Amino acid sequence: MKIIELISSFLESTGIAAFFQNGGWMNLIMILIGFLFMFLAIKKGFEPYLLIPISFGIILSNLPGVDVFIKEGVDALGNIITDSHGAILEGHNLSEIVDYRYSGLLGYLYYGVKYEIYPCLIFLGIGATTDFGPLIANKKTMILGAAAQVGIFVAFFGALLLGFNFYEAGSIGIIGGADGPTAILVSSLFLSKSGGASMNYQAPIALAAYSYMALVPVIFPWIIRLMTTKKERMIHMEQLRDVSKKEKILFPIIVTLVVCLIVPAATPLIGCLMLGNLIKETGIVPNLVHVVSNALLYICTIGLGLSVGATAYGPGFLTLETLLIFGLGILAFMIAAIFGLLGGKLMCVLTHGKVNPMIGAAGVSAVPMAARVVQKEGQREDPSNFLLMHAMGPNVAGVIGSAIAAGILMSIFL
Repeated sequence: MKIIELISSFLESTGIAAFFQNGGWMNLIMILIGFLFMFLAIKKGFEPYLLIPISFGIILSNLPGVDVFIKEGVDALGNIITDSHGAILEGHNLSEIVDYRYSGLLGYLYYGVKYEIYPCLIFLGIGATTDFGPLIANKKTMILGAAAQVGIFVAFFGALLLGFNFYEAGSIGIIGGADGPTAILVSSLFLSKSGGASMNYQAPIALAAYSYMALVPVIFPWIIRLMTTKKERMIHMEQLRDVSKKEKILFPIIVTLVVCLIVPAATPLIGCLMLGNLIKETGIVPNLVHVVSNALLYICTIGLGLSVGATAYGPGFLTLETLLIFGLGILAFMIAAIFGLLGGKLMCVLTHGKVNPMIGAAGVSAVPMAARVVQKEGQREDPSNFLLMHAMGPNVAGVIGSAIAAGILMSIFL
């Protein structure tokens, strides 16, 4: 009898038994979602650098009894008023929470998200790996990058209509920029300002932003085919002019001064992006470029992916608000692509058919995924049509545009 009791006691103490207790089924669903993301990354090749650490973070944080990510809410006096997963304790309410404290391996890593370190350092790495030449050679494509940001503001107003407050709506709207680091920075600032239940929206916003970035090759092709004709997709564009080294050095300096003076709140993102590009284009600090564009970029990507994935804890994640956030996110994402294509079609008309309207779809900030999709769709119609460098112009403009849009929202509401 004692042996049976010991075995029973052991089985009850395992994580497997916990799946059948106190909402453990939600953790099981999140683990399955984590495996789905991992499948998409490994088998389908959907942004594996992002989805592999995100999916593993989801799995780790939802394993019962594994305290790798501890999230405790505190009130104005510093008292802990939640359990280790952020669930409010009896006798308290969410409005009392003024901040969250994090511990455990992934909890400590999450401070890089909370204090906006990862997003800015990732922008530094993006700048060091991105060639602004196509944008400089064809400055008109900046318009396409601006047009694609319409999705941000459509989702913002849509979120307001659905009952989200201004801070929550701004955080949700930024998903339409298709820029994970920007979405994380804006949402972490806005949601901490809003407080209470709003701070639980960080996980779905970050996951929506990165998931839709990874799904660009799936979502964009059918939008492009729906919005353009075969004749338009077959348009060949003239080869871009050569851009001098002087232009490439001056561009990040000028953009930093102009943007940061007009929209000061965009300084952290724009400043890091342009600094990364500047050290690349000077050609005199190759060791810095190597570290920033390789080791630093990928270290921050792993830290951000793991810690963001860890925030998707089942009972707090599987809510109606999460579904609304994902729905508004995909709406913003699709509208961004549609308005970019509309801008491309207008530019095609104004130039008498010299601009392939498909490059407008690359106006979102998903670099270089969106530009690759345009290239692939162009060659699908005509194997001799090379649009990658032309699409990189609006794609880079989208990175700058999303940072400016984020700065505008922060200037208004912070």
